[in-house]
Amino acid sequence: MISRRGVLGVLLAGVAAAPVWAETRPKARPGSDAARQRAAGPDAAALVAAANLGGATGLVVADARSGQVLEAVAPDTALPPASTAKAITTLYALERLGTGHRFVTQVLATGPVAGGLVQGDLVLAGSGDPLLDTDDLGDLVAALKGAGVRGCTGRFLVWDGVLPEIDEISTDQPDYVGYNPAISGLNLNFNRVYFEWKRQKGGWGTSVDARGERFVPPVSMARVSVADRESPLFTYRNGQEAEEWTVAAAALGKGGSRWLPVRHPGRYAAEVFHVLARAQGIDLPAPALVGQRPAGQVLAQFGSDPLPDVLRGMLRHSTNLTAEVMGLSASGAGRLAASGAAMTEWAADRLGARGKFVDHSGLGAASRISAQEFVRALVAAQATPMAQTFKAVLRNLGAPEEGEEGLAGPVKVIGKTGTLNFASTLVGYIQPASGRELVFAILSGDTKRRDGLSMAERESPPGGKAWLRRARGLQRDLLGRWAALYA
Repeated sequence: MISRRGVLGVLLAGVAAAPVWAETRPKARPGSDAARQRAAGPDAAALVAAANLGGATGLVVADARSGQVLEAVAPDTALPPASTAKAITTLYALERLGTGHRFVTQVLATGPVAGGLVQGDLVLAGSGDPLLDTDDLGDLVAALKGAGVRGCTGRFLVWDGVLPEIDEISTDQPDYVGYNPAISGLNLNFNRVYFEWKRQKGGWGTSVDARGERFVPPVSMARVSVADRESPLFTYRNGQEAEEWTVAAAALGKGGSRWLPVRHPGRYAAEVFHVLARAQGIDLPAPALVGQRPAGQVLAQFGSDPLPDVLRGMLRHSTNLTAEVMGLSASGAGRLAASGAAMTEWAADRLGARGKFVDHSGLGAASRISAQEFVRALVAAQATPMAQTFKAVLRNLGAPEEGEEGLAGPVKVIGKTGTLNFASTLVGYIQPASGRELVFAILSGDTKRRDGLSMAERESPPGGKAWLRRARGLQRDLLGRWAALYA
């Protein structure tokens, strides 16, 4: 017995598999339409039905050059794009910001340095860098120390106003999940703090820090206390002096750790810089956030990698903060909803693709686009100046990563995956070694089942893993079919 998945594996490896009925039926000519149809197996509609996902699935595969649709199921059904929205965000950022764009975090002085002291204010100014971490701040402090700076006669000011401060991406997620962070013009450690707990005699030992690889400064602006309860898992309160969390003792076991989001990123980065400066012998007054960027001489700065490299990492790891920073930087909007609307309009005007984006990461479940519109965007992207860079930063989905099965074996597939509760999406290009290139979009979502989840269930919903396995199995089967039949 040979399973259909096994047959697909042989086909994708480039070996012609003999049909099991070869002795009782005439053999089709190799490469004939009949042979390719048999090799491809059930059609897309049958595969969707067999996956038994509920909700709706819309899919389109087309010729990448002409846009001619080769197979489609519910192509006009608008569904949540999940993280495949980041593919549109990538195109948007490349065009609006340019491939040479870098995020630069600076330390400024409003007066000259004399006797090791800045004669005026010292200023930490952010540019929105979504990848800034504690080690980067530590290196900025080290650069100041190397320049002989020991303090300032004025204030320690912090400016994060290049982007609006937004306390979370989506309101329909649990408040303790790290993938739903705040956003500002000064981001640190993906705007998360490291909470660690250990069982000890008479109770619990807890700590909160902003650890990097080389620096582990403690944090006081976020506090966590253990409460004697079973649920809820976490509670959050935005206090005047600190962001205050409690965690249920029943969920802690003997010890562990997790990253928790912070809702005031500017305050967080300011405190960490202040602590690192003190540790390296630089005496600064308590930080004060300001609404306008002060003018001054640059004493030290840290620049991000070029934009394509940042985008490549965003697509590989699906970092929501990076996507939102990209979109907000590209639009210049003062609110996330307005920024999503600006990208929606851009996608319609520039790519001819009509949808609705409420953000740039796809985390907001109210975003909608159909498979047909997504394919239209990917076809149109190839005629834009950013086409080569765009394809170069997409992830190779056929390559296994972190122990996961590759999606299409040796057939190269580049694109973006997306996952929300009971939503699984996949878009991109099939690039065979020879033959024509294909463009595709597969969007599956059971929005009714998703909306029925309680907030406590949304980090790990009942039945979610099994549903996701079936959705990904459907995606692999569709890619195998299309590679065998059309490419």
